[in-house]
Amino acid sequence: MSARSAGGAVAAVDLGATSGRVIVGRVGPDTLETETVARFPNDPVFAGDGLHWDILGLYGAALKGLRDAFRTEPGIASIGIDSWAVDYGLLRGGRLLGTPFHYRDERTARGVETVHERMPHAELFERNGLQFLPFNTLYQLAAEPADVLGFADTALLVPDLLAFWLTGAARAEITNASTTGLLRWADRQWDDALINALGLPGLSRGILPQLIAPGERVGGLLPHVAEAIGGSADVTAVGSHDTASAVVAVPMRADAAAYISCGTWGLVGVEVERPVLTPQALAANFTNEGGVDGRVRLLHNVMGLWVLSETVRGWERVEGHAVDLPTLLDSAAEVPASAVPVFDVNDPRFLPPGDMPARIDAWCAEHDVAPPRTRAEYTRSIVESLAQAFADAAATAGRLGGVDVRTIHIVGGGALNRLLCQRTADRAGMPVLAGPVEATALGNVLVQARAAGFVSGSLEALRDLVARTHAPRRFDPVA
Repeated sequence: MSARSAGGAVAAVDLGATSGRVIVGRVGPDTLETETVARFPNDPVFAGDGLHWDILGLYGAALKGLRDAFRTEPGIASIGIDSWAVDYGLLRGGRLLGTPFHYRDERTARGVETVHERMPHAELFERNGLQFLPFNTLYQLAAEPADVLGFADTALLVPDLLAFWLTGAARAEITNASTTGLLRWADRQWDDALINALGLPGLSRGILPQLIAPGERVGGLLPHVAEAIGGSADVTAVGSHDTASAVVAVPMRADAAAYISCGTWGLVGVEVERPVLTPQALAANFTNEGGVDGRVRLLHNVMGLWVLSETVRGWERVEGHAVDLPTLLDSAAEVPASAVPVFDVNDPRFLPPGDMPARIDAWCAEHDVAPPRTRAEYTRSIVESLAQAFADAAATAGRLGGVDVRTIHIVGGGALNRLLCQRTADRAGMPVLAGPVEATALGNVLVQARAAGFVSGSLEALRDLVARTHAPRRFDPVA
């Protein structure tokens, strides 16, 4: 057996909305192991013009993490980067023109108005297949000052920007590009006609780089980067939208299951072969996003654990110390589900940072229902509301995509929330299989490992390896 077919090591840079990690993955025909060698916070910064990502801080932390990765595993063959979607940096001559805005910044509202004056959402959906989200990239670009947009010669989504700094190659990985609203589903290319029709001052097709698919080589490390991290490797395109990577590692039968990639957001959907652009999908506000190997992720964005984590952060600010989440969830489990309201977690009021309990109270007052009273009740109300939203979205995804959903897989951090997993099973009336928690990193690692020849086969073969090495926990409905 050759050294390559026996397996090898790769490094994954996984940037989440609240933290980032660098992970060493060791992969072979019967091996799938990850080791987190660096973890760092991702704290947005509010400047005078709005909310931004500290992209240079993230890049610096990623470099330090990669140095740790090469110290841990000198034989790393490849590096892959994934992150959240939609946000971007503008460059001219390779130089960054200011720090990227955060998708939760309020500037996106004027971008929505600008775009929809020229093309309503229904017409956009026919072209790009995306659900309406006010922070999609095309709305953000429409909110840019014309002189800034006109001065830029390149726009790179966050993982593509980091890959550019590592390699000097400006590319747009297609799963993430599919979330911009500027990709044409008919042939999976940039939609020049749409860009022209929007008529945004300064926006031209020229700033959008060459598309690249997961598994393709982005480039080798620049000499100063290789010196800084103490190693040399190719940078390989992965499913750079973190949900695209996570779905690779869902150990599911795609024709019989829905998935929930549950973290800050809850991405609930099914995997299909071609986009679903029906009036019913439009009315349900579902989205079609690119998956690895040309698959399509038909899904709905549910607000996710953001509501709970922001609630807890508010309590911590008041108390001046950390709130123990497992203890809080144990207390919430003692509260009867019937004693708390189920509210609409997808209400736009829950999108920005702020006082979530006050917003829940306001929602309850508007809908003439009694609000929660204690911290345990607020927590139980959030869990019940998320579970109901997840169950509803999974059922709708199956109906729209023609998938006979008999099981729901929850991956990501939400897989650790036993109460949420159980209540999702209860409200959906079907088993929930929880895990792997590290699905995004595993999917990133697997795509790299297949490109390097350490494993082979289809997505189904990769998922079989996940199932054999990371058995999920089962939650059967009991109510």
